[in-house]
Amino acid sequence: MRIHRPLRLPQKCRAAILLRLRRADWPTPAAERVQPVHDPIAAGRRSALRAVAMQAIVVALVAAAFLLQGQRHALAAAGGGAALLVGNALSTLLAFGGGIQPAGIAMARTLAGAMVKWLVVLAGLALVLGGWRLPAIPALVGVGMGLVAHSVAMIIQMNRRR
Repeated sequence: MRIHRPLRLPQKCRAAILLRLRRADWPTPAAERVQPVHDPIAAGRRSALRAVAMQAIVVALVAAAFLLQGQRHALAAAGGGAALLVGNALSTLLAFGGGIQPAGIAMARTLAGAMVKWLVVLAGLALVLGGWRLPAIPALVGVGMGLVAHSVAMIIQMNRRR
């Protein structure tokens, strides 16, 4: 029976092989690999919160524009827009706050979010118009421009994902 001796390489060859092995791009073990995962819940939440931020900017601009007509008009526009802003923020948190759930529960959460949004808007308008007796047209313009801004922001977000 013949016993094989280990292969003896010259010192220069060993150094070159070790250097080459250090530079090699070895695959990492599966436990260390990070794979990007598409999370539609988080993407929807981020998209909706960006839309709410854009809505806040537009409502502030509308209130600043109504400041030319007086402080009460600007406050009415800001109050109407703020009611919609709070309603949309609560709707987003309610609709996307539960994480991944069965379809029936997700749909119920979305409908509950829409209902809460409009209840908050109606309560805010009742406070602005009835409680503080501010002008109605600027308050309704604030709500209307907030709706337009939110819708445009959501359309932009959807087109950006394509």
